[in-house]
Amino acid sequence: MAQALVFDPVRLPPAAEALRREVRAFVAEHLDPDLLRNSDFGSGHDPAFSRALGARGWIGMTWPGKYGGGDRSFFERYVVTEELLAAGAPVEAHWIADRQSGPVLLRYGTEAQREFFLPRIIRGECYFSIGMSEPDSGSDLASVRTSATKVDGGWVVNGTKLWTSGAHRNHYMITLVRTEPVGENRHAGLSQLIVDLKNPEGLTIRPIANMAGDRDFNEVVFEDCFVPDEHVLGQPGNGWEQVTSELGYERSGPERFLSSFRLLVELIRAVGPDPEPAQAAAIGKLAGQLTTLRKISISVAGMLQSNRNPIVEAALVKELGNNFEKELPEVVRLVAPAAAGRLFQRTLEDTLLHAPSFSLRGGTREILRGMIARGLGLR
Repeated sequence: MAQALVFDPVRLPPAAEALRREVRAFVAEHLDPDLLRNSDFGSGHDPAFSRALGARGWIGMTWPGKYGGGDRSFFERYVVTEELLAAGAPVEAHWIADRQSGPVLLRYGTEAQREFFLPRIIRGECYFSIGMSEPDSGSDLASVRTSATKVDGGWVVNGTKLWTSGAHRNHYMITLVRTEPVGENRHAGLSQLIVDLKNPEGLTIRPIANMAGDRDFNEVVFEDCFVPDEHVLGQPGNGWEQVTSELGYERSGPERFLSSFRLLVELIRAVGPDPEPAQAAAIGKLAGQLTTLRKISISVAGMLQSNRNPIVEAALVKELGNNFEKELPEVVRLVAPAAAGRLFQRTLEDTLLHAPSFSLRGGTREILRGMIARGLGLR
């Protein structure tokens, strides 16, 4: 059924803006301003920094206090997220667990799962990966072929997951598997399992090098890998509903348009107070796009605060945000001053090398555009 896209104007409350000052002071204390730090959430794995954030109560901020969470608003979480990304903080270790694995556990997990995983995530000690994508399936989640067969006491998993960020370092992976044969409804018969990545039996993790020489992506191969019943997330067969709700968290945050933000900051520093006309025009254009993206992303935070599930709106934030992230380094490259310093050059090089991955994470643009079109009744 078609629906109208509604991005209500939302203003961050005073408590959230007050928190912004605390985060900036924390960043100034913990990070060297002269080191290369890009604003891509996947660019820095630092467990010590994650634990320091946990100690400040800045992981699991919106989660219930009974599990160690902060009982705070999505707006306050938004501010912390925005400031950490803008500063290029090394948040990769805990990022996925905080952003989506924890909320999915809160919504669908058992009480035993919540009591076991959530306090560890909140302390910055337990890290999660996403087990969705597979070879030859792109972002078509309904086409997954990784299977889980019921056996006594659990499930035996066979198949392959691809582009699994951080699997070589993280502790667990919430994995989408097929637990029933494919029928007329491809969305039926899917389930989610919590896979222990530190249990090597039946599990092989192979890092994949990217153009920048980093090895954050992985191929995860299951060969008769046993997962106990207590690690089934939600109800078997309900995986499609669960995974689509999870994607609302993954696609709507400021990380979907701030991955290249540090490069814009370095450009402004490099051109100084008297930029050339082409440089001023480029900065103005990028700043205008950034402001618009921020407004609609904050609006989605308001929907989450109101317990709404903004699947289509989140897809639009990611689609527009990824376009901006990929366009930014190309625009900056054309107006870069000849005498720009080494930090600017290194930031530009790093961003250009990582930019191809920005539109892949969380769903390709073709899939997202299809979702948006269906949501608007255009297909």
